[in-house]
Amino acid sequence: MSRPRPSGPNGRGRTNGAGRTAATAVPPERVILAALKVPSQSRWEVRESLDELARLAEAAGAVVVDRVVQERPAPTPALYFGRGKADLIGELARSRDANLLISDDALSPVQERNLSQALGFRVIDRTALILDIFALRARTSEGQLQVELAQLSYLLPRLVGQWSHLERLGGGIGTRGPGETQLESDRRVIRRRLLRVQAELDRVRVHRRVQRERRSRAGLPVVALVGYTNAGKTTLLNRLTGADFRVADELFATLDPAARLCAAPGCQPFILTDTVGFIRKLPPQLVAAFRATLEELDEADVLLHVVDASAPQLAEHMAAVEALLGELGLRERPSIVVLNKIDRLEDPRELEALVERSRGVPLSAVGGRGVPELLSRIEGLLRLRAPLVRLRIPYANGGALALCYARGRVLARSDEPAGVRLDVELPPHLVPAVASYRVS
Repeated sequence: MSRPRPSGPNGRGRTNGAGRTAATAVPPERVILAALKVPSQSRWEVRESLDELARLAEAAGAVVVDRVVQERPAPTPALYFGRGKADLIGELARSRDANLLISDDALSPVQERNLSQALGFRVIDRTALILDIFALRARTSEGQLQVELAQLSYLLPRLVGQWSHLERLGGGIGTRGPGETQLESDRRVIRRRLLRVQAELDRVRVHRRVQRERRSRAGLPVVALVGYTNAGKTTLLNRLTGADFRVADELFATLDPAARLCAAPGCQPFILTDTVGFIRKLPPQLVAAFRATLEELDEADVLLHVVDASAPQLAEHMAAVEALLGELGLRERPSIVVLNKIDRLEDPRELEALVERSRGVPLSAVGGRGVPELLSRIEGLLRLRAPLVRLRIPYANGGALALCYARGRVLARSDEPAGVRLDVELPPHLVPAVASYRVS
């Protein structure tokens, strides 16, 4: 008895890691993209989101043959789109020889199933498409586990539609008995696999915590790269640290986190970490699955928000990143906006306006222009990152003491009758957590 595998938009079941299959040589799928414009959205916002969806589809190996946009006050509960628009999509698909519809917005399992039955071919949403790309790009066992967790979480509520033909026949004579349906069996198998994957990722989280504690004991500050996908974070990591990680002009080229020492002249050494790129409408399953990776950001003393200065949707990209940082509780973390790819800007006045609006550092990670100024800005924030505080922590409060050793740099310690007295350098955002123990 086999269980369904999470599959990408091409229907090839191509994923990485445990229980995954290799791609087979089949023609690329011909895709229609569809979006719903509600009154709160502008037409250009919907158009740009569809442009991005087209790039995602192409990154997954599909051929985009047409686009459809419907304006409605709200989605319909059954089909998401209106019945008339669904009929139009079906006619368009037949004329374009399309065999897949990708919705720019998330579809419920019921909407996905109903729309697929109405059209007579497969329907997926942006979430499934992004999961497919992540499955293609994950290289390390950790990344593959994170993708599998997200895929299984996404697949579980959609099993009803996939296995409705295998459910019991209706409860008449000869149909009752102790056996379980394929649907029930697959649910049980997937839930078990979810628990195993989560347990493995919990071990990864513990391992990462140990690595972070080692870096903290070494007294090295941490600077983390964040930004929209394809903004040039990995190129900047290579430029600042001398590493040679793979870079490519494609969405989600980097999924697996990396950390390297930056020891540039005139700047104190620090650890520079790279993380997965963000995107608008990032699937919540991915945010949850990549929590162990995103925890690296929580340990950062400074964030480098890398943006593609040449992107037409620059403001929207920055807003998407800021929104996710807010969800992670990192909006107040010291940060520097890095206006990357300035070599692609032809008008100097455009760059001046960007710098003035964002107060960012103009930079070309490929050519190296702007790197000295960036290092100077990083050094300035790192000097402010760890004020010296004197604390007396009661012996009963081991958590505060552990925080000082894990995240700070202990310069002096004395054990007194009332508690442990410490002189410790702490990042500014952690000082409030121990403020009640401060002594003069």
